[in-house]
Amino acid sequence: MLARTADNLFWLARQMERADFTARMIEATLRLEYLPRSGVEDPAIEWEGTLNAVGAYEAYIVERERIDEASAIDFLTFDRGNPSSICNCLENARANGRAVRTALTVETWTAINDAWLELKRFEARRRPGKDLDREALTRFLDYVKKASLDFDGSCYRTMLRNDAYWFNRLGVFVERADNTARLLDVKYHLLLPSNEAVGGSLDYFQWVAILRAVSAATAYHWVYRDRVKPWLIADLLILKPAMPRSLIACYVGIDSSLDSLAREDGRSGLAQRKARTTLAALERAGMDDIFQSGLHEFITDFIEDNSRLADTISEQYLFV
Repeated sequence: MLARTADNLFWLARQMERADFTARMIEATLRLEYLPRSGVEDPAIEWEGTLNAVGAYEAYIVERERIDEASAIDFLTFDRGNPSSICNCLENARANGRAVRTALTVETWTAINDAWLELKRFEARRRPGKDLDREALTRFLDYVKKASLDFDGSCYRTMLRNDAYWFNRLGVFVERADNTARLLDVKYHLLLPSNEAVGGSLDYFQWVAILRAVSAATAYHWVYRDRVKPWLIADLLILKPAMPRSLIACYVGIDSSLDSLAREDGRSGLAQRKARTTLAALERAGMDDIFQSGLHEFITDFIEDNSRLADTISEQYLFV
């Protein structure tokens, strides 16, 4: 496969996954805003956490003076100046898909194109300078999540298991691992107000919102059959292979995809070795050790390793 084609497939999947995650984070943050407050906390703290979780905080601060709900939502949804806004993700995903139209099935292309057409309809209904009302915003976020599910399902159910499929899956798993890691890190360092005790009622509802953001609330209760506890949530989202968005599940997928690509072209490389090293480290890890050494440090190292792996994949396969 041409490197340019592989690159488009890889980034098509990453953009669709990123749009989905951003929509989920906005939805989770809106839920948190309905929680009772003592009146001391800065209400912008949740939106600061969301901007950090999606990797858009620095770009936001450069473009806008202060953080508030309306401004943060606009920046994350329709702002063309934000490279990771939902509208830019869907625009870029369609451009990537159009460039490799012949490598996609009819169903997969239809899912991508329909998502773009619906985006245009939402944009047309927005009045210039006006934000979506809460009902319209909810419909928009639901549409983004459905578009991602339609894309993911069409890939899984209709694409031939060849190099096009594996580059697509690589994009999904690399992006998903990064998103889950950032979400966990933000919870520990930004979402909990400094005057709120860990384990308090606000902490509990924040964790529930985080679980819902990654569609893991039901899974949590199935696995642990216990009240919500931060260390168990961390265990679920880091070390449980059965949880699709966990770090280890993402790396099982990355390792499998890279091995499949190696079988396709008859050679293995640094990307395969890096993925196996990270997967082996996750398989050996235990939550006691992670918390003892520091969850923030563990997650920071993971994000950096995941970024280096993405660079290695690009160098090995995607550079034209």
